[in-house]
Amino acid sequence: MSFIQLSNLTKYFSGTANPAVRSLNLSINKGEIITLLGPSGCGKTTTLRMIAGFEHPSEGSILIDGKEVFSKTHSLPPEKRGIGMVFQDYALFPHMTIEKNVMFGLNKWSTREKKKRAKEVLELVGLEEYGKRYPTELSGGQQQRIALARALAPKPNVVLMDEPFSNLDAGLREKMRFDVTNILRKANTTAIIVTHDQKDAFAVSDQVVVMKDGVIQQIAAPKEMYRCPKNCFVAQFVGKTNLLDGIMDEDLKHIHTHIGKVTLPEQWKDKLDSVKLSIRPEGCQLAEQGQYCGEVERVTYGGEYQELYVRLHNEPSLSKEPMLIYAPIEQDVEVGTIVSFDIKPELIALVE
Repeated sequence: MSFIQLSNLTKYFSGTANPAVRSLNLSINKGEIITLLGPSGCGKTTTLRMIAGFEHPSEGSILIDGKEVFSKTHSLPPEKRGIGMVFQDYALFPHMTIEKNVMFGLNKWSTREKKKRAKEVLELVGLEEYGKRYPTELSGGQQQRIALARALAPKPNVVLMDEPFSNLDAGLREKMRFDVTNILRKANTTAIIVTHDQKDAFAVSDQVVVMKDGVIQQIAAPKEMYRCPKNCFVAQFVGKTNLLDGIMDEDLKHIHTHIGKVTLPEQWKDKLDSVKLSIRPEGCQLAEQGQYCGEVERVTYGGEYQELYVRLHNEPSLSKEPMLIYAPIEQDVEVGTIVSFDIKPELIALVE
């Protein structure tokens, strides 16, 4: 049985015709790190707040560790759900030392037990020497780790984190993804994280849940979701892609598109007439005698690679979007250059 079970979870806000979250079903195993990923207004934070008990669902039920914390006839208050919360702004008390911040939620513990537990979790997050300092004396990354230590201190069933990396600069953000994941793994803690950033989600998660308009679009491990997005929204939200319309060949292995014949990674199970393809730009590799050929319309430098926007020679109309291809940064490519390339089937997916 799943450690956390959300069943038909729905939330209407007054004055709105459409629900913020619609019939959401999600199962989470003990020790898993799950990320709710989606654009602003997709319902991910509302879902997190319903699990925490800060929002009252309109319909559905929530079970945590076999205990019903919400149903049509029953609702446990937030403090009795066994949940640790890490807020977007960390919500540390500036007038309290780090040690006292960590001990804040241990109300029913003795002073000795509080100090012992604070020492344990500060060691877990690598800040055992900072107990007597104040939050303003710490960096953003250190404050985040203290907020996580405070959430872990009561030994919760699950830790909820709302946009935990959004206040950090790019360099620190990458480090904290690793640190937070490492801390949660060491504590063997089940965690649900909310973010709008695909890189955050992919770096820390066992499973990613992509949401749009209050509805789950896909649940998958990061690699599977990137390589095999279920629909156009997921394909575009979790990375850049080329979307092509096509007609399936009788062999169920090739798709006829406006750029030519494209090979699927494996034979499809059923014959489809019209289909849509997602082709990742890194799946398009420049080659001297490539199958596809075109003229570079635009070059954008992305740091680790160049983004080439290529207008193929056999395209019937300029109304079609040019193909996006990633090229090595050291390769000298200019606007107007004629390039040829092949497409790796492994990074092609049929989408809805």
